[in-house]
Amino acid sequence: MRILFIGDIVGKVGRQAITDQLAKLKKVYRPTVTIVNAENAAHGKGLTEKIYKELLREGVDFMTMGNHTYGQRQIYDFIHEATRLVRPANFPDEAPGVGMRIININDKKLAVINLQGRSFMQDIDDPFKKADQLIQEAKQQTDYIFVDFHAETTSEKNAIGWYLDGRVSAVVGTHTHIQTSDERILPRGTAYITDVGMTGYYDGILGINRAEVIERFITSLPQRHVVPDEGRSVLSGVLIDIRSDGTAKCIERILINEDHPFEM
Repeated sequence: MRILFIGDIVGKVGRQAITDQLAKLKKVYRPTVTIVNAENAAHGKGLTEKIYKELLREGVDFMTMGNHTYGQRQIYDFIHEATRLVRPANFPDEAPGVGMRIININDKKLAVINLQGRSFMQDIDDPFKKADQLIQEAKQQTDYIFVDFHAETTSEKNAIGWYLDGRVSAVVGTHTHIQTSDERILPRGTAYITDVGMTGYYDGILGINRAEVIERFITSLPQRHVVPDEGRSVLSGVLIDIRSDGTAKCIERILINEDHPFEM
């Protein structure tokens, strides 16, 4: 199985990058399944039903979320019917949506799990214990298990990568929007990267207009974050090959921007 995962789509510029690049990526790499993190896809915060359907039309097979899952109020109206979407599984049980889905891909099944870290983030359930529970459930149906761990600190991401090594096929980090260069196969066969990076406005700061972010650092005063509707883009992702026993064979970073164009 080959998984193409694209990190943190931010706003209209990020969605346009998917429109411009995804078909070409799929033609060259021929992934079995394409997964994206879409928690910032709608104006930089949350996801709407229109954008959810738009991404599916562009060739996305499945979506993960994060701390901005409920950033758009209308998600409450469609998240229960969104069968190609998961939100962090360690949100309270009362939170709308589910944290794991097992999807059929040809004659195979893939479990997609979304978890969120707790360091410097909201106080939610333990992602380590929740992972134990969900992996036990998933193993009853498949050895192919993919985890998007949406977290702030590199240490917490490293910790869960090592904790899950040999029990899942891949652990990919999202949320910090900066691609790390530490992709590797851990000793027991789990593909790992601390952060996949973002897909959005290349000349900003984390996909946001840089002027407001810099002003906040200088003045310590609140600033409205503005996500541009146009501009140069970056697309960040990883390609992961998984053996039939569920262990990872390789993981490769993908970074497409004006300085690193994609060549077919």
